Amino acid sequence: MSSVAPAASAAAQSVPRAAFDWRPVALLLALPLLAWPLLGSGSTWLTLTFAGLTMGLIIFVIASGLTLVFGLMDVLNFGHGVFIALGAFMATSVMGWTAAADGPTVAGVFASMLVAMAVAGAAGLVFERLIVRPVYGLHLKQILITMGGMIVGEELIKVIWGPQQVALPLPQDLRGAWLVGEAAIERYRVLASVIGLVVFAALVWTLNRTKLGLLIRAGVQDRSMVEALGYRIRRLFVGVFVAGSALAGLGGVLWGLYQQSVIPQIGAQVNVLIFIVIIIGGLGSTFGCFVGALLVGLMANYTGYLAPKVALFSNIALMVGVLLWRPQGLYPVANR
Repeated sequence: MSSVAPAASAAAQSVPRAAFDWRPVALLLALPLLAWPLLGSGSTWLTLTFAGLTMGLIIFVIASGLTLVFGLMDVLNFGHGVFIALGAFMATSVMGWTAAADGPTVAGVFASMLVAMAVAGAAGLVFERLIVRPVYGLHLKQILITMGGMIVGEELIKVIWGPQQVALPLPQDLRGAWLVGEAAIERYRVLASVIGLVVFAALVWTLNRTKLGLLIRAGVQDRSMVEALGYRIRRLFVGVFVAGSALAGLGGVLWGLYQQSVIPQIGAQVNVLIFIVIIIGGLGSTFGCFVGALLVGLMANYTGYLAPKVALFSNIALMVGVLLWRPQGLYPVANR
């Protein structure tokens, strides 16, 4: 037995580890550097760069749930937008209930995030049981039935909150900006950036450093083997879907506060953007989604300032360029 352990250890050490691909990260770092001489002002560059990174982190929070569901469950959920809209509208209600005499409060913002995640997660549980479960493994039917579910969800939101645009103002403490030289760093964007980074760190840690993440990833590779070991993989996958829906609800709150208003179609509008992000990043890749979201946020802000008309299709152009370079996205799951 004593000779077996060293042999196993030596065999484990001899297995080469896949080298991390830094080229997509280099692209992310190169984009701000290329934009600097075009903008012509250091303060403008800093303001737009921070705004773009914040926008990217908010998009990541929204898209991370969809990436999680597809990467671990192989489900194309085109109804993801309904959880975004539900989270945003729950924020309008909760912030209204918790508002002080002078308007919304910071405590109300955090309360709305928690409530939005809980409600969107519960809605995700119902959505999975009634709509998604019958079409596991059938991608075409998944697309059709989840899009139908989103349409129905939007109509239910109109019944509850009405079809009109609803204001979602920021609390007084989150308005305004800090000045760094001549650059303006908005207070709310700092908070949104911190939340986005916390979500990213929590996802990476859970998937790579915990037993739960190991079981989920093992269930994706060999479901029958995990079930033979006594684990109920279906419950794990349902939990993943609920977590993805809750993250969409949180992202809906962040996006609604970013826009300072919400409409029932907010989910459908953002859906296009998040699908661009997960295609750029590589379907199912959490880190790819993170890099792709930051690229999209930076590109939108730079082009919006330099050439507003180009900004309308800049993200599609970015997606086309990335796919010409890497047809499977920046970090395809198959290569990990």
